[in-house]
Amino acid sequence: MRLVILEDYDQASEWAAKYICNRIIQFKPNQGRYFTLGLPTGSTPLGCYKKLIEYHKNGDLSFKYVKTFNMDEYVGLPRNHPESYHSYMWNNFFKHIDIDPNNAHILDGNAPDLQAECDAFEKKIEEAGGIDLFVGGIGPDGHIAFNEPGSSLSSRTRLKTLAMDTILANAKYFDGDLSKVPTMALTVGVGTVMDAREVMILITGAHKAFALYKAIEEGVNHMWTVSAFQQHPRTIFVCDEDATLELRVKTVKYFKGLMHVHNKLVDPLYSMKEN
Repeated sequence: MRLVILEDYDQASEWAAKYICNRIIQFKPNQGRYFTLGLPTGSTPLGCYKKLIEYHKNGDLSFKYVKTFNMDEYVGLPRNHPESYHSYMWNNFFKHIDIDPNNAHILDGNAPDLQAECDAFEKKIEEAGGIDLFVGGIGPDGHIAFNEPGSSLSSRTRLKTLAMDTILANAKYFDGDLSKVPTMALTVGVGTVMDAREVMILITGAHKAFALYKAIEEGVNHMWTVSAFQQHPRTIFVCDEDATLELRVKTVKYFKGLMHVHNKLVDPLYSMKEN
């Protein structure tokens, strides 16, 4: 497990974007060999998406041979609703890059049979050859995707009832009106993300500090579902200084002492212009 500590949100976002960029380019995707990327929503990845768009606009990065699978989607929210995750992904990322819309997979929260939709999503991931890099964010209660506290750590894509903490956290996107916030969602399972060949989790802000502490300094616990990634062979936690406030000084010092190694993963930043 790697813990990459950057000074602030912008630096953490840029480091994550550089890492994704380098992984895609080093993979050398082509028509017969797509790079498969798992993607999150929410406020944390926005800075990372902006940087990836910048690399694309500069001609350094193409998503032509990339397939994406999003973590989750609300149930019952119209697809074109401004707060649906379909809208979020298209407005904040997909419409600014050269991805084929057929290769951008997002769960349908209005499907007539929600379980069949979840099963089909798992099958699509399998048919794509599995996920090369799953990028995720977490909630203040340590949930990854919508795998709320108490979720099975071997869970697959399914329908979940959202915890009140999550509904309260998401109310800001619905004019602060709790009655407008969806109470259910379709989400990939912890086991679905664990199956990825590599996982990168973005954690920024002091309000996520206790969750980061639970994720890396305490044991694996289904009440803090992000802690499961201690057991993944290739996990990178990317965080800012504020998110480390609950960690032991010794832990922070140890991982900061490895930054010269971690920075070799993103420096030099590769470009498709050179390929």
